[in-house]
Amino acid sequence: MKGLVFSIEEFSVFDGPGVRTTVFLKGCPLHCEWCHNPEGQETGNRIIRSRNGCLQCGRCEAEAAAEDGRLRYTAKSMALCPNHLLRYCAREYTAEELVRKIAKNFHFLNKGGGVTFSGGEPLLQHEFLTACLSLLEGKTHRAIQTSGFAAPEIFRNALSHADYMLFDLKLMDETEHIRYTGVSNKAILQNFAFLCQSGVPFVARTPLIPHVTDTPENLTAIARALSSHGIKAIELLPYNKMAGAKYALIEETYAPSFDTSAECSPRTEIFKSYGIAARIV
Repeated sequence: MKGLVFSIEEFSVFDGPGVRTTVFLKGCPLHCEWCHNPEGQETGNRIIRSRNGCLQCGRCEAEAAAEDGRLRYTAKSMALCPNHLLRYCAREYTAEELVRKIAKNFHFLNKGGGVTFSGGEPLLQHEFLTACLSLLEGKTHRAIQTSGFAAPEIFRNALSHADYMLFDLKLMDETEHIRYTGVSNKAILQNFAFLCQSGVPFVARTPLIPHVTDTPENLTAIARALSSHGIKAIELLPYNKMAGAKYALIEETYAPSFDTSAECSPRTEIFKSYGIAARIV
């Protein structure tokens, strides 16, 4: 079983309990306007270019292919760069290889931490994900960070191999969810309801996007949904104003429809009124 990983972050303290290793699996069915890991959206691998240190010699572009009006660098492009600024954005691992790499840090991960699989959307590589989770069973704490967008059987199978889940609730209105992420939230809400009844420990999370997800209407709808399931806590993630930093790597421009300079509003009092503790991460 093989999978594509575009990043491995060690000593992470924001992706579940304790100090963790976070593995970012490539591919995501959502296209959130505020995505700050655009290189993780595509399912396949690709070559990306760093602009720092570029001599503007044009050699890489001369060997690039045009696709949908964008440059696609090739292996020849990568070989011709005098400063070696081109690289594949992901690496292929077998489940056994990845687990061996993670295992090197068990000595500190197992002091209250563990491993978290994120993305992209890790459930998009669900077979590879569950293979890794199975190999890690009984060896370290296992968490999944997910948008919840997956077929019910895929979600439930992955959940059965996890010790913890970080579940995103972005927008409760379906039309708004489609507008800003490109997909319906019906499957997400269905999977969230199952998670609430599963007995698996989890935390709900909401990214605070100015005038998009941080509106009183949306946060009230989220609070109401949490309350209906008896959930007493949520984590709020303020908008990352550096979200657009990586788009140049994939030859794209970051141009969301919302005002990126606006300040987000946590509105923790809304959650408090429903008896829910809101923590800003």
